[in-house]
Amino acid sequence: MTSRFRHDPGDGRQADPPDATPGSFGASLSPSARAALTAAGTRHRYRAGTPLFHQGDPSRHVVLVEQGWVKVTSTSRRGWEALLAIRGPGDILGELSAVDGRPRLATVTGLSPVHATLITAERLHTCLAEWPEIALSLLRHLAASLREADGRRVEYGSSNGDNRLIGLLVELLDKHGVGTADGMLLDLPLSQQDLAAAVGTSREVVARTLRVLRNRHIVSTRRLRIVVVEPDLLRSLAGSVSMSTDSPWSSTT
Repeated sequence: MTSRFRHDPGDGRQADPPDATPGSFGASLSPSARAALTAAGTRHRYRAGTPLFHQGDPSRHVVLVEQGWVKVTSTSRRGWEALLAIRGPGDILGELSAVDGRPRLATVTGLSPVHATLITAERLHTCLAEWPEIALSLLRHLAASLREADGRRVEYGSSNGDNRLIGLLVELLDKHGVGTADGMLLDLPLSQQDLAAAVGTSREVVARTLRVLRNRHIVSTRRLRIVVVEPDLLRSLAGSVSMSTDSPWSSTT
């Protein structure tokens, strides 16, 4: 049986970690602190579509993403799957279980091939005790995650699924947009169901909203591919979508 992950080959020496995404946990660390953290773990590679860990798992290690992108999802008791976040280079995953010892709150799955460092809870605790910089950065990361979650609760209570989807597309454009001859490609393989799970609406609402955006020549779409043809217009829509019942964006979700 083939393992879902494998160790990096080599002579055991730690290579310099790749650049972290601006604003990520890893980006807040000095080079020496990040080197100490990665030296405490082991490198692994995951294929696209492979879970790094599952919701409910009793494991306590953390994952420091070096390359690639993952999605963080959680499934309710009734079977509704919510896409909680997309994380990439420099992000740390699984830190809550490492701190409180409780089961995983979410499933983390690779959107692309992923290179990561796995650090046991015990070694993480040692790093936190020996490196106040790492401990402070982790506290800031947890605070930022809490603020993000609170902000999304407010957003969900004050907008409909169409508005939230347009806002998400703008967020993806700013973080993952890659220039092409046709426009700005959102360089993540997200399905319509992924988008629906990210904004708390139905796949039908996502399909309808994307259809309207296509008809207005604001985006073009193919399977797992979205190109924003008119980025400025999309951004303007994010701030001015009408909530009236005769708007093509209005919905009951």
